[in-house]
Amino acid sequence: MTTLNLVVPCYNEEEVLAETSTRLLALLARLIEAGEVSEQSRITFVDDGSRDRTWSIIAALHAQNARCGGIKLSRNRGHQNALLAGLMTAQGDVLVSLDADLQDDIEAIPRMLEQYRLGAEIVFGVRHKRNTDTFFKRFTARNYYRLLKAFGVDILPGHADFRLMSRKTVEALRQFPEVNLFLRGIIPLLGFKSAIVEYERGARFAGESKYPLSKMLAFAFDGITSFSAVPLQWSTRIGALLAFGSLCFGAWAAFARLFTDLTVPGWASTVIPMYFLGGVQLLFLGVIGGYISKTYAETKQRPRFIIEQTL
Repeated sequence: MTTLNLVVPCYNEEEVLAETSTRLLALLARLIEAGEVSEQSRITFVDDGSRDRTWSIIAALHAQNARCGGIKLSRNRGHQNALLAGLMTAQGDVLVSLDADLQDDIEAIPRMLEQYRLGAEIVFGVRHKRNTDTFFKRFTARNYYRLLKAFGVDILPGHADFRLMSRKTVEALRQFPEVNLFLRGIIPLLGFKSAIVEYERGARFAGESKYPLSKMLAFAFDGITSFSAVPLQWSTRIGALLAFGSLCFGAWAAFARLFTDLTVPGWASTVIPMYFLGGVQLLFLGVIGGYISKTYAETKQRPRFIIEQTL
């Protein structure tokens, strides 16, 4: 019988853990009673270096119920690394990753298991509706997925990190040693048979989002630069276009000076192009620097996470 393990990354989630564990344990009990998963199925909470009582709550949950396990990272490593630590450490035939804030609909998990029994090795949870999100978040998320598609990144629109993975696919994921993690782009690269389960994204049960605008922008940049070289190609093309434009402007300026009286003394014709070209140069130096920094991080081959304690 299939052994299920629910992998839940946590960062400062003391306000939601009690409710999250109650709902997940109830779901596990229902699945076990129905004979869909084995008695050895459990929940693995991953504490990503929280600064509140998250780990002590996880330890208390483990003491109360052996189905609740825990992994404590030595320091905060970010959501993607915490999720990877859970996937690489948790036992089970099938692993389902989900966030601790209960925005992912746990009632979609039985449907994921059904797709797994039908032969899917990976089942993606895709948001059917995002009514609880603000207009700004819905707008930026929708266009971000479109941008990734335009850059050639193989990504599933509406999918975050709510997914089912078989043991076979988790072992295949171990072959990706990269430090700059963007699991939403890596998982589709595994290439196994997959399926989609749609769900309606709910409101956060309690607490605050751990992804403010600054982190969202950094995550978006990581997603683009980890899987596409298009920004570098754009820098070359735009640089060539601007160089051609400046040559044309110089030819016009020489012609106007020699054969017409259209030239107007002033600084605008000098300062404006200078600032424009300088801004474009700095922009693309930043893009190139982003790629170089990723290369630098990969060559050091530092561990993506360090586990301090397991329960």
